[in-house]
Amino acid sequence: QLQLVESGGGLVQPGGSLRLSCAASGFTLDFYAIGWFRQAPGKEREGVSCISSNSETTNYADSVKGRFTISRDNAKKKVYLQMSSLKPEDTAIYYCAARGNYYCSDYLADFGSWGQGTQVTVSS
Repeated sequence: QLQLVESGGGLVQPGGSLRLSCAASGFTLDFYAIGWFRQAPGKEREGVSCISSNSETTNYADSVKGRFTISRDNAKKKVYLQMSSLKPEDTAIYYCAARGNYYCSDYLADFGSWGQGTQVTVSS
C-alpha cells in the first residue's frame, strides 16, 4: 500500500531554516513525481514545489523561489524540502504527494497519494 509520511516540521523564528522529509513506502519511488504542498488556516491548499522522478526537473512557487530547495534520494525512498529564510507567511501544514508519472503537474488533482502533513510555524 502506497504511503507517504512527512516529518521535520516545527516552530522556527523568522529567518530560520527547516528541512522537511517525506518518506515513501509500499511503492517504487523511482516512477513517481513528488510534490510539496501547503495549506494555511482559512486558505486553499497550494503547490510549493515539485520534483520529477529522476530529479531532472524541479518547480517552485514564486513565493518560495530562492528560499526553498527540493531534492530526493530514490534509494532511500525520501524526498526533502529545505526551507531557508522562513517568513511568517510560510506558516502552514505541509504535505507531500505522489503523482504516478515521471513528470510534475501544476494540478493538485494529478497527485493521487498524500501524506498526513507536518505543521510548520514561523513566529517570533
